[in-house]
Amino acid sequence: MTETRFPILLTLFLAACVLVLCGLGTWQMQRLSWKDGLIAQAEAAAQLPPAPLSEVLTAADPEFRKALVVCRGLPTAAYVELQSIHDGEPGSRLISACVPEGMTQTFLVDRGFVGDSVPQRPRVLASTLPLAMAVELRRSPPPGGMTPVPDHGRFYGRDNAAIAAQLGAAPPSEFTLFALTSPNPEIGALVASAPPAAFSNNHLGYALTWYGLALALAGFYVAVLVRRRKSPSSRSAPRAER
Repeated sequence: MTETRFPILLTLFLAACVLVLCGLGTWQMQRLSWKDGLIAQAEAAAQLPPAPLSEVLTAADPEFRKALVVCRGLPTAAYVELQSIHDGEPGSRLISACVPEGMTQTFLVDRGFVGDSVPQRPRVLASTLPLAMAVELRRSPPPGGMTPVPDHGRFYGRDNAAIAAQLGAAPPSEFTLFALTSPNPEIGALVASAPPAAFSNNHLGYALTWYGLALALAGFYVAVLVRRRKSPSSRSAPRAER
């Protein structure tokens, strides 16, 4: 009688693969819970009424909070152009530096978006006139390694340190202040707004993919065992007659 040996190596290998895949699925479920909490936190912060910037900065996490700030000379301050897209239209966001009144920290202020088809830009003049405005705080992660280098003052990523240096300002806060009302109402095409919060939340789909692969491997293993049991080599071989 010929017996088929139990596939020990295959069993160990597939068991390890299933454990890894289940672990990845569980990790994605944990990421899903974390991302849901982050989205809820951002939505709750955005609903809070504006408060003075110095007060908002004392919050545990002031990102997405609205704040009130006074920037002197902002409407005619120097700026750099950051390439961007707004509602499908290519253009630039105008970025200036500001040390808010009553503070010593430098902040970059996103004054708004203007399309490439609009030639008009704000004047750049020395001024100390105060401008009170509402802003929204956002963190600005550094650009990736594939981001093009600035070209004649035009930036292609939010490299805050480089933008501040271009403007001759001190190293800025990690938070960018997005103007919610235009500091240059004379330029109607300048759209002041904070970009929508973009949270990629595909973790449930990833988790189902990993769990599905684990289930498929388990099914493959069972099919292999069944096939081996039914193969001719696993049955008793007939004895030769003398």
